[in-house]
Amino acid sequence: MANESDNGARDTDAAADPDLTVAIVGAGFSGIGTAIRLEQAGIHDWEIFEAGGGAGGTWYWNTYPGVAVDIPSFSYQFSFAPGEWSRSYAPGVELRRYADDMVERYRLTDRIRFHTQVASADFDTDQHRWRLTLAGGETVTARFLINAAGPLNVPALPDIAGVAEFSGITMHTARWDHTVDLRGRRVGIIGTGASAVQVIPAIAGEVGSLTVFQRTPIWCMPKMDFALPRNIRLLSRRPILRMLPRAVSQSYVEFTFTISAQFYKWLPVVRIAERNCRRWLRSQVDDPETRAKLTPAYALGCKRPGFHNEYLATYNRENVTLETTPIEAVTPMGVRCSDGTEHDLDILILATGFKVMDPDNMPTFRLTGPDGTTMSDFWREHRLQAYEGVSVPGFPNFFFVFGPYGYTGSSYFALVENQTRHIVRCLRAAGERGATRIEVRQEANDRYFESMLRRRYRQVFWNDSCRTAHSYYFDKNGDVPLRPTTTAEAGLRSRLYPLEDYEFTGSSAAGNP
Repeated sequence: MANESDNGARDTDAAADPDLTVAIVGAGFSGIGTAIRLEQAGIHDWEIFEAGGGAGGTWYWNTYPGVAVDIPSFSYQFSFAPGEWSRSYAPGVELRRYADDMVERYRLTDRIRFHTQVASADFDTDQHRWRLTLAGGETVTARFLINAAGPLNVPALPDIAGVAEFSGITMHTARWDHTVDLRGRRVGIIGTGASAVQVIPAIAGEVGSLTVFQRTPIWCMPKMDFALPRNIRLLSRRPILRMLPRAVSQSYVEFTFTISAQFYKWLPVVRIAERNCRRWLRSQVDDPETRAKLTPAYALGCKRPGFHNEYLATYNRENVTLETTPIEAVTPMGVRCSDGTEHDLDILILATGFKVMDPDNMPTFRLTGPDGTTMSDFWREHRLQAYEGVSVPGFPNFFFVFGPYGYTGSSYFALVENQTRHIVRCLRAAGERGATRIEVRQEANDRYFESMLRRRYRQVFWNDSCRTAHSYYFDKNGDVPLRPTTTAEAGLRSRLYPLEDYEFTGSSAAGNP
């Protein structure tokens, strides 16, 4: 604890000991990866605060029919801990099991507080620590705070009149109610994004009728999804033997999105992929009118594409209707379109995604810095930005795993490993220097942000056709805060960024470099 002088006044030269050295928000793969990295670095005084009742984040909350990973399983895992996958594209239940396995294997369980939501965090300038207020009113102090809550956790509800007035059953794909029986029911689903692409074919054969309300069609591609033979799964446990399938998988993921989207201006990959997608669409959908409705008018990559082998063919079913007339309102009986058509429904499914680029969702709790500015206020005034996707000036001792301009579009696990490496370098430097306060320098942040804006012209997102995509990649300022680099470059930066880009103060670090 901080010392007190003879007259009882607190000595602010030494910050008071907090309850924790590190508080982590979120027990998804970001939080799990952060905790593992801290343990490996010899930082053992940490806790994870998780709103849900189990680990897994996205894979804890999303349990809708058909949920599965949309990149190969060999890439969707920690590089140091291969999973036990039954398929080349693992189903959601196996991702949830993998999260539980990581928690057990690395002995994290006792330091995860489930059913514990962080409501707010305020920085104590005198004591160089964060004061977290939990939803139940409890307060916890931590020297450093890491937001490991990913972007796919807070459902986005559609801005449609009357949604709350529907008299039937309403549920969001991210909060699926498995007690609801869909058999023979009249079901409507709003949205045709990545979640809908998986849900629609999974339930089409069960429901009485399915009406799909589409605002913007999605580019949908087939995926090489197949069962993995047991001998392949066993061989993947051996470090040397598992390197080959992982290398192939990583190269595929990097080439098909990161390189093709980030270097769109230089490479014709997207144009070639679009021709293949149209060919696939023609082979899957029988009716020319339906096929035309399912054909995007924007470039592939403007918004997140879908990967599924049965989605498009589902529209050949007699009990499936594709409705592209804009929705006017949701009524107690169903959905009314702008042309007056009424669709009576028993169940309404909202496949309307998440609050991805919403300033109020980064982080999901109110974060207030030393000068009283909240993070959401900072975003609104200065646009989404963060040094290396990790740190924001004016918010000391705080780090993002999934911050603006951190994610390249490759495997999410590559992001987690790169960003946690960056964070641990900072924390180790603070320990070595006796620092109790770390803050990225304004000039370093400005330099990084300017470099991101300068390099983004190569990205597919600045294609004119992207204006019609209704993509969640774009924030309210029209920016796309994805990192316009390769994943290899991002990994190299996490190892080599100058520590002098941070200011280390407090205790014996007063003479920081």
